[in-house]
Amino acid sequence: MNLEQLRRAGVSDRRTRRLCGPGGPWRRLHPGVVLLRNTAPTRQQLLHAALVRYGPRAVITGADALRAHGVKCPEAGDIQLLVPEYCRIVPYEGVRAARTARVPEPVVVDGLPFAPPARATLDLVRAEPDPARIRHFLTLSLYWGLCDRQELLAELETGAQRGSAAVRKVLRELDEGPIQAHGLAAKVLDTARLPPPAWDVTICDRRGRRIGEADAWWDEIGLAWQYRCAPPTAGFSHLALAATGIVLVRCTVPQLRQVPNEVARELASAFGDASRTPRPRVRTVPMTQPGDAA
Repeated sequence: MNLEQLRRAGVSDRRTRRLCGPGGPWRRLHPGVVLLRNTAPTRQQLLHAALVRYGPRAVITGADALRAHGVKCPEAGDIQLLVPEYCRIVPYEGVRAARTARVPEPVVVDGLPFAPPARATLDLVRAEPDPARIRHFLTLSLYWGLCDRQELLAELETGAQRGSAAVRKVLRELDEGPIQAHGLAAKVLDTARLPPPAWDVTICDRRGRRIGEADAWWDEIGLAWQYRCAPPTAGFSHLALAATGIVLVRCTVPQLRQVPNEVARELASAFGDASRTPRPRVRTVPMTQPGDAA
């Protein structure tokens, strides 16, 4: 709550200062912004307070925006805000406000305005010096299907160019297909409510001879899932896997996108079947991971 609201409620500035003082029941979060309790503020309360402090045109971006869009993104320390270029910015601990002529049309989630996924992602990575972390954060929106690489490149070209060289280099090297497929598969698994699998494994017999590959593998029960089905290569096919007694579920990436609930039901049914049959005599070795967003 800001001071003007408190004044209209009949609370004087002097009384507000006393209530926010040591041992008082209220807490000051920003100059002129008060939390009407003295407990540690939640992240949601800090976001509300930052918007009250910087005005109604401010938009939340960066990690907080990605989490609002459903991305499992680690919480950043500072709140990142975008404010119109005509606003005067007074720095305050815990908030990084950037003036811009391109304040995006916000996406409102739980009453708070957030930047769209592509803008939020790029705002998060522009100041990041580590290429590995740049790559990780760029894959998040791709992994969760919120935008594609072309949207990120378009947003990068439209925005400020400062700090964009490293981001552009990483973006151009990313292979978005496997990253997006893996993210879609993870969403299906959330729906199916299955234990986490091992991802991207080569399945071998007891002597180490390669039989085939699985995009996801439940080793305890011998369940394999192929969601990037392609013509067999080097003499290996899904038939060779099935012949070992492995319970195998196969689908395509378009099915992950278009009928995820059907794929989730098939997986859950196959998991039950595999649990009731002897585990096949096979072992696995990991392949190269398709992305690091998981």
